[in-house]
Parts: sequence; structure tokens; C-alpha cells
Amino acid sequence: MQKILLVLVMLLLGLQAQAQVAAIDIVKGEGEVLGLRLGYRPSEWYLSHIPVVGDAHLYMEVSANLWRYGEEPEYESNLALALSPVLVKQFSTFYDRALFWEFGIGFSLLNKQRFAGKDLGSHYQFEDRIGLIWQVQSQAQLALRYMHYSNAGLQKPNPGLDFIALSYAYRF
Repeated sequence: MQKILLVLVMLLLGLQAQAQVAAIDIVKGEGEVLGLRLGYRPSEWYLSHIPVVGDAHLYMEVSANLWRYGEEPEYESNLALALSPVLVKQFSTFYDRALFWEFGIGFSLLNKQRFAGKDLGSHYQFEDRIGLIWQVQSQAQLALRYMHYSNAGLQKPNPGLDFIALSYAYRF
């Protein structure tokens, strides 16, 4: 397991030099779960004329998520590495700046199967998200998103983890 995590971390660090967008999120989970999420978006595609959706864009995000549960000195931590395709569509403006919704379902690998008093069923989880993105400047975005991690019932048990994230992203 540690070798797999090391390879994924090296891959994540290697993508940093090619990244178009870097993001940092502060996350709040259930109970006393708090975390930090670092994301890199090395690829983005503009899509036009998608049935029902219309014009949109799709990006791939690689992320490292560090979660903490409990209080010092006896807290638990967990690391999740994820890869997620995310569909983004502008639906309005707010203070003359674009406002987007986002939706994505990706894959993640957790360092620990047991976290925050839960047996998550497996180290492998799906990372689901839905959120709002506000384009505050040409290169900067703020986002508020709901994120859910679960194994989709492929293993028992499957309690899942839920988070609210506040994100700042910067395009290089």
C-alpha cells in the first residue's frame, strides 16, 4: 500500500510542472473532520454543442487530500489521492463575473480504510462532487462544493464520507 501511495504522490508532483491550474481547498467533514486539499488540473478541453448541456468544458484534476479527525494529541489522519474528470458549465454572472456549476465523478485511493470512527469498506473510493465556481479574476476562481467519497456499495460496509469545501484556484 505504501509503495502505491509513493508512486501516486510522485505522479502528482510530476504533474505540477505541467499544471494549468493549481487549487487549494479547506474542507469540513462530518463531526470533527477537517482537511486540506491540493489539486492540479493539467488538462482542460472545451466542448461545444453537447446535447442538453450545450457549451461546456471538461478538466482532469489530480488531488491530494489530507484529513484530520479528533483533537490533539490523539487525532487520526488520512490521505486520499484522487483523479477526477469534472464537467463545468457557465449558467450566470455575479457582479459581472462568470458563475459556473461543476459536476464530477472520479476515483480515489485512501491511505486508511478506517477513519473518523468508520470502516469505509475499502481503500478504493469514488470521489463525487457538485459545486459552484465564481470567476473572480481572469486567472482566479473561488468555488464552494459538496464532495462525497464512497465505494458505491462494491464493498461492505459503505458509510461514505461527506465534505463541504471552499476552494481557491489559480491559472498559470
